[in-house]
Amino acid sequence: MKDTTPTIPHIFALQKDGVAARRVTFDYTARMAALAKLEAMVWNEREAIAEAIHSDFGKHPNEVMLTEILPLMVEFRQTTKNLRRWMRPKRYPAGRVFLGTTTKAHPTPKGAALVIGPWNFPLLLSLGPVISALAAGCSVTLKPSEMTPATSALINRMITATFPQDLLAVVEGGVEVSTKLLELPYDHIFFTGSPEVGQIVMTAAAKTFATVTLELGGKTPAIVGPDADIKKAARWIAWGKLLNGGQACVCVDHLYVHESIKEEFLAELTRQIERMARPSPFSSDDIARIAHHRHWTHLSDLIADARTKGATFLMGGQTDEAALKIAPTVLLDLRDDMDIQQREIFGPVLPVMPYNDLDNVITKMNAGSHPLNLYLFGGKDLSDKVIAHTNSGNVAVNLSVMVFAHPSAPFGGVGRSGNGGAHGYAGFAAFTHMRQVLTARFFPFHLYFPPYTKTSKRLIRVLERLLHRGT
Repeated sequence: MKDTTPTIPHIFALQKDGVAARRVTFDYTARMAALAKLEAMVWNEREAIAEAIHSDFGKHPNEVMLTEILPLMVEFRQTTKNLRRWMRPKRYPAGRVFLGTTTKAHPTPKGAALVIGPWNFPLLLSLGPVISALAAGCSVTLKPSEMTPATSALINRMITATFPQDLLAVVEGGVEVSTKLLELPYDHIFFTGSPEVGQIVMTAAAKTFATVTLELGGKTPAIVGPDADIKKAARWIAWGKLLNGGQACVCVDHLYVHESIKEEFLAELTRQIERMARPSPFSSDDIARIAHHRHWTHLSDLIADARTKGATFLMGGQTDEAALKIAPTVLLDLRDDMDIQQREIFGPVLPVMPYNDLDNVITKMNAGSHPLNLYLFGGKDLSDKVIAHTNSGNVAVNLSVMVFAHPSAPFGGVGRSGNGGAHGYAGFAAFTHMRQVLTARFFPFHLYFPPYTKTSKRLIRVLERLLHRGT
């Protein structure tokens, strides 16, 4: 891969200068034109995109369309439909004390933005934040993941042919490139990846006072209650584990199922996995392979550790290093000291734990870090109780994964699973500073200035009566 490190300061300078030059001209019309160019670029290259992602980790073209391209189209539609309204200044009433003034908050571009994309959804999670940044009026440096080299090279080629570097540029490379980018004083950084790297990003941002949006991950649990629709729950959980080969922060990490329905649920879960992964779970072309050897090793080690410590296999457990394949695997008889119970899995391996007392599940969840998502299957009593007594970035009831795809609701983590929001207005707001503009028409506040005469003291007493309700 070509080392672009020497060009990084030059691109950064271009983008900082570009933001200043476009401060007035990059208005609604100009932003809409940029978004239209980006949308046309993605749509026109959709076949090449599918080929590149399949080359990187064997993702089926249909899944590429469903999980990479079409969500971007939804994001384009949502953004362009609402951008004019999002860009309008918002009025804020001030009450009697500020009588004679008007106050508006103007959505102002933060400036030069850095977007660092991940390898698991190399198009969607790279260009999604770019849509929000351009809508907000920022310039963008995009650093795609080096773990998906074919997709990274394609993104670079497409964007370089479509946009001037002072507005949108791509920088390819590995950790050393990310390190150099993070040393520069970008105005906002949007990072998608692991919590461990997220800490590095936050540390770097603190040195330059950049604001940060972190889309991270964690151990997303699913809970199946005794009154759940077993077939529906099994179908959604199976898909929520096999999607992208399980390599998604929104995939189900582990599962709690009520003891009273455990056997029936596990039989249905096995059927659903086998149905989705034909002709067999280990050889299906419909399930993405593991993206790179380092992650294959991580998953293989988790399986081996669980096997050594006594876990039983309802299905799966096979691995193929040459093909970077991990069979869809369902584990039972788990212990807390197993690595798979402590570390984020990020693959097609599902630990299943029966429960009788929901309070014990809630206690165990609250003892760990807040997950990105929480999936609940059952009636209103279960969902109300779990939502009230836990914290997570997002919650889905009687389905999985789709919280990420909602076109207008904010999506984001909390604590170790991330901070800030993405999609729709939340994405626009991430790259925007709400700049207060306070304008005085007739505002005689100078009557309160020193020297403090008897008149000013009487006026202050009037303010006290206006502002203090008394007891």
